[in-house]
Amino acid sequence: MNVILAKNSGFCSGVRRAVDAAMNADGRNTFVLGEIIHNREVIESIERRGVKSVESLNEVPDGATVIFRSHGVPESFYGECERRGIKVLDCTCEFVRKTQRIVSEQFALGKTIIIIGEPTHPEVVGLQGWCNNSAYVINSENEVLPALEGKDVCIVCQTTFSVEKFEKIIENIKKQREKTVAVFKTICYTTIGRQSEADEIAGKCDAVLVIGGLNSSNTNKLFEVASKKCAHVFRLANAEDFDYSVLKNFLNVGIVSGASTPDAQTREVLLKMEEVSTEVKATESAEEEKVVAEAPVVDAPVAETVSEVEQSEAPVAEEVAEKEVNEEVASNPMDAVVAKIDSESKFKKGQIVKATISEATEEGLKILLPFSKSEIMLSKDELDCDVYNAADYAGKVGEQIDLLVVELRPSLKLSQKMIKLLQEEEALSAEIAAGKEFSITCTGYNKGGLVGAMGTYQVFVPAKEIRPGYVKDLSKYEGKTLRLRAIEVKKDSRRKEIIASQRVILQEEKDAREAAKAAKEEAFFSSINVGDTVEGKVERVTAFGAFVSVNGFDCLAHISDLSWTGIENVTDVLEIGKTYKFLVLKVDKENKKVSIGYKQLQPQPWELAAEKYSVGDVVHGKVVRIVPFGAFVEVEKGIDGLVHVSQISHERIETPASVLNVGDEVDAKIMALDPEARKMNLSIKALLPEAERKPRAPREEGEERPARRRAPRRDDGEMNSWSEGASVSTSLADILANAEKNK
Repeated sequence: MNVILAKNSGFCSGVRRAVDAAMNADGRNTFVLGEIIHNREVIESIERRGVKSVESLNEVPDGATVIFRSHGVPESFYGECERRGIKVLDCTCEFVRKTQRIVSEQFALGKTIIIIGEPTHPEVVGLQGWCNNSAYVINSENEVLPALEGKDVCIVCQTTFSVEKFEKIIENIKKQREKTVAVFKTICYTTIGRQSEADEIAGKCDAVLVIGGLNSSNTNKLFEVASKKCAHVFRLANAEDFDYSVLKNFLNVGIVSGASTPDAQTREVLLKMEEVSTEVKATESAEEEKVVAEAPVVDAPVAETVSEVEQSEAPVAEEVAEKEVNEEVASNPMDAVVAKIDSESKFKKGQIVKATISEATEEGLKILLPFSKSEIMLSKDELDCDVYNAADYAGKVGEQIDLLVVELRPSLKLSQKMIKLLQEEEALSAEIAAGKEFSITCTGYNKGGLVGAMGTYQVFVPAKEIRPGYVKDLSKYEGKTLRLRAIEVKKDSRRKEIIASQRVILQEEKDAREAAKAAKEEAFFSSINVGDTVEGKVERVTAFGAFVSVNGFDCLAHISDLSWTGIENVTDVLEIGKTYKFLVLKVDKENKKVSIGYKQLQPQPWELAAEKYSVGDVVHGKVVRIVPFGAFVEVEKGIDGLVHVSQISHERIETPASVLNVGDEVDAKIMALDPEARKMNLSIKALLPEAERKPRAPREEGEERPARRRAPRRDDGEMNSWSEGASVSTSLADILANAEKNK
């Protein structure tokens, strides 16, 4: 018997996604709306995990999780779930979803919707819910259209509908309606491929087996297609329906399966075919041997003749028998088909499978996978044990163990110890889905954002979610650690992915900092007032002052408020990093500014003058100002003494500038001191030797004194006008020298 297996067999992507979602869902509070697929065995496996099937959304409790199968549901179901707090695992097939969008958009444009399909099929029922249940459903190529005169019409099709039947219905519609209608051939391409292949196989084979649930629409379509080309087509729900007797006389047998048929069921049928075939052949061989053994005994001479013939032809018989066996193996591709299915098994990376221990060796365990005829080696390094000992596993032969699919190519790699890591990873992914922060290293980037991985999960960070603001250069993040929070966690048969954001974390931290700063500022401005004495640390200095941290808030001490005597650099008074006391001078709550002063808490120079100076003391100073009535000498920073013009020299001088220059350093004697009035009178001439004077002749009796011409009285106050630039060529040194000559 030659077996031809359809290439397009087993779950389609939409069905596989739905089944995986149900198998991986938390069975404690999860429900499937309707049969997840039309396959009893799969449904029972899902129900054993605790996931329950319901026929109505009313049966799903508020707050639970519901799985929408690949057939899709009416639009209103999503709104109801949102109102009731029901979490939706939407497994609607992409082809069905596309049809839903077409129906919704065309209906919104005012068009009348016609659906070609089976009225009671879940997909068609769901499509009705996207056009207020107003669509006309057509299932027959001979059906007469309703009266639609003057109406624009849109036609869609059930994704699993017969391609041939669809085309005939469209031809019939064209004959009945002159006005052009919008036709969307929404049949799934996998459906088209499966039906086309079933047609091709049926044309080559004497018999065809169609495997799948008896209530599966797409599987029934395959049966209809195959029946048009082959007279012997049989429907099998599973291996239990297989009857070898109806196939044993056929040379070429084709096998096709529906989109809701697991690969395991196809393998079971093939193995059952091989098993029954082997048993039948063994029985036939035993019966032949029995016939030979029970043959009547002939006379000796005849026996001798027979014996001679058998001896002469024995080698030829052995060659023929060996040839027949080889031809049988070559012509019977059953083993090859089973092996092919095993090699193309729909294992997925990250999937957990059960395997049976067949032997314990020093290198590891030999195991047998379900429906597999050959053993594979499981390395001892992949076992979940501290130290491997073959003797410990020898008694476990025949037991089953769970293994994780680690790699698919170039060969299947399984691991037991990775299951624990996977379980930890899944627990972590659940926490991440609930909002837990996690970190990854960015391994690359694409046009849309950054990529990385967390265990078996791919992680994608959209460009707009990297940080607040626009990110121009994504390459600079490669190799960097990203702090993330999940936006969405995806897990299906094709991949496991986390879409995450770093921006939300950074924004939250920024908002928290700003809120804390605002609260701190509010507390600060509520507690500070003009006139308060505060302690502050000098953080940084500028040309115009110092910024001082007072209770964490920056206050400005202007350079003019640092010293009574005036300074050129802030660092002449304050040192960065040191703490000082300051006086609060101004508080501007509206603009968040505080001015403070340092000098206001320091004594002024005149306040210490009484302790440092007394009348009669000799001081050394520098001429800083010259006025018509005298010169001011800086005794120290902030203290100036006045040398009246009469106290500059014993000789009469016209102006102080004729003797002194600004910048001259002189010694002078304190003649008067009034710290409260901030006055100090000095005398230079008091330290100079007085010149000898000739005695004046006595005045005769009755002689009148000559009238003295007195100069106008001058106010010796400091505020008299004076010319700072006034100067003469005669210096104090010259005056002293002349006085010495006149002695």
